[in-house]
Amino acid sequence: MSTTIHVDVVSAEESIFSGEAKFVALPGEAGELGIYPRHTPLITRIRPGAVRIEKADGTEEFVFVAGGLLEVQPHCVTVLSDTAIRGKDLDEAKALEARAAAEEALKNAKGDIDIAMAQSELAVMAAQIAALRKYRLKK
Repeated sequence: MSTTIHVDVVSAEESIFSGEAKFVALPGEAGELGIYPRHTPLITRIRPGAVRIEKADGTEEFVFVAGGLLEVQPHCVTVLSDTAIRGKDLDEAKALEARAAAEEALKNAKGDIDIAMAQSELAVMAAQIAALRKYRLKK
């Protein structure tokens, strides 16, 4: 019986993580998901937030994703996201600046589409800041 599962986290630009893991946790559409080797297959959307990967050697890897799709097979986990940033590469100042811009856009929104776009960006930035703070606490 395998004690690890292969994990791939991929953004639109690059492969962010590829390797063996003991456990993966991430924000699923209906709540937090925890995935161990031999997990039941599933496909679901994921919300913006932190993907926590407990690697085979016991160390942890954090990746922020701005939503996306998750596919789980018994021996493989694939996370697809338009935007994925390694925890060590997150920049709190930029995230706070982007959140302020999204808040301003929300105040100035004229129609339903503008409001929805600003709310979505605000949610992503809030999740990114939360992921950054969670990453820093684990260090």
